Amino acid sequence: MVILYEAYGNLYINMTNRCPCACTFCLRQTRDEMEGSGSLWLEREPTVEEIKAEFDKFDVEKYGEIVFCGFGEPTERLDDMLEVCRFIRANFDKKIRINTNGLCDLIHGRDTAPMFSGLADIISISLNTPNKERYLELTRSKFGIGSFDAMLKFAENVGKYVETVVLSTVATTLTEEEEKECAQICRKIGVTYRIRPFEED
Repeated sequence: MVILYEAYGNLYINMTNRCPCACTFCLRQTRDEMEGSGSLWLEREPTVEEIKAEFDKFDVEKYGEIVFCGFGEPTERLDDMLEVCRFIRANFDKKIRINTNGLCDLIHGRDTAPMFSGLADIISISLNTPNKERYLELTRSKFGIGSFDAMLKFAENVGKYVETVVLSTVATTLTEEEEKECAQICRKIGVTYRIRPFEED
């Protein structure tokens, strides 16, 4: 199983294939790997101890960041993910980024933002669109139309505990007016807006 993999100068952690969304644009619909990682489809979810042991196989110092991002939503395993964050904090001087759909509160049925305090440096969330109906069309979230507002609430709340929170959209997928609306949403809740490049399949 590919648990840790290299991509874009960072070290990525692939700890689950579970996700409450089935995004129309998700790369896992068109590929099995990233940057020559080998298949990111897991035979089973690795234990926390197995994840920790994988770090011995890599020269962690050469990477820019350690990123929770694989073929699933990392906050599906919130407690395990945060335990791995504690391990990273204790052993490596590296920034920790969590790439997430921002639906952690809906997944776990409570306010989870305080749990991230001191354990992540960057939370990166896919905003996708300024419109909640269009958001649901794109993400096909199992939580329905309330997903968009819940994602924004989580982004705003987690910003109280994590230094950098970024909401992103993909270049070429929105109109200029929609991008302005996204930027306005981000200003309102006090997070950074980023337009990321489109990644070809």
